[in-house]
Amino acid sequence: MTVLMTGFPGFLGSALLPGILKRTDSSAVCVVQPRFAALAKRREAELSSADASLQGRIQLVEGDITQPGLGVAADALTDVTEAWHLAAAYDLTVPRDIALRVNVDGTRNVLEALERCPSLSRLHYFSTCYVSGRYAGQFGEDDLEVGAPFNNFYEETKNLAEADVRRHMSAGMSATIYRPSIVVGDSRTGETQKFDGPYFVMQWLLRQPRYAILPMAGDPTATRVNVVPRDFIVDAVGYLSGLSASEGRTYQLADPRPLTVDEMTESLAEATGRKLLKVPLPPKVAKRSLARVPGLYRLMRIPPEAVDYFTHPTTYLTDHCRADLAGSGIEVPAFRSYVDRLVEYMRGHSEISSAAMF
Repeated sequence: MTVLMTGFPGFLGSALLPGILKRTDSSAVCVVQPRFAALAKRREAELSSADASLQGRIQLVEGDITQPGLGVAADALTDVTEAWHLAAAYDLTVPRDIALRVNVDGTRNVLEALERCPSLSRLHYFSTCYVSGRYAGQFGEDDLEVGAPFNNFYEETKNLAEADVRRHMSAGMSATIYRPSIVVGDSRTGETQKFDGPYFVMQWLLRQPRYAILPMAGDPTATRVNVVPRDFIVDAVGYLSGLSASEGRTYQLADPRPLTVDEMTESLAEATGRKLLKVPLPPKVAKRSLARVPGLYRLMRIPPEAVDYFTHPTTYLTDHCRADLAGSGIEVPAFRSYVDRLVEYMRGHSEISSAAMF
């Protein structure tokens, strides 16, 4: 029995792999880009050191999902019984050609490689809630093609990639799709691998005195920001992936009670010890200013693309997720209960950036 994983040594893959191996009693083949080989070796050593049962069970194979056959030897995947596809170009500013190559072509290459795995029992595929685009309304776990415009090429290409996975499911491939919303650090430790999303606001507030100016795009009392911590994703996916009932399901790993933009920014202000001086701005003005006003982006360090997520009109339904987690004790913790830990971790780790791995 062999587990195939792409996206190692990324933030979620590294956290998920130990639980997967314990549940399946398998070994793992992790397809790793050559430029991440050294990091992957360190991560594998850390995991094996922390849990002796993992020693010798994680095989690192240099490859590339953008290549046919994933760029690995033809016999490397012969014994794959379970696959986890997490690798993606997660970057709101990613150019379309790169997003297509990594997210769409990469997923197609994974699917084609899995078609040649006779013992495959299931594919676990990581998508995103934002395959919805800017859909103004409730977006369910079985929804995909809703005709809404996308905020960026990341969203568009993840939509296209999920559509490919669903076509293979319709043709008989066993799969489960997981759609996280905006993922932040661990709710218990604050640990994260990159600072983006709400972290842009945290960093801007911390660079200001006690009374901090914060531009507010759109209507912050009406728009909600859906944020979940990494440990919820890891715990929920670890549990759901072990259920036979999860085969064929799509799960939106989102907060069923997300804060409004106003509530979230007030929580960030309290956690950073700031008092907000809010400056209302139309969304287009906010984005245009960050993109074009000389020196403004260097001052605020908030990408124009991030503004879209503070004016996002979609509500994410989590019916399947909550129903299948019922009785497990796993649920999304309230953002206010762990925001202090996120800020504390960010303060102590200036070496971490907002850069994505791809």
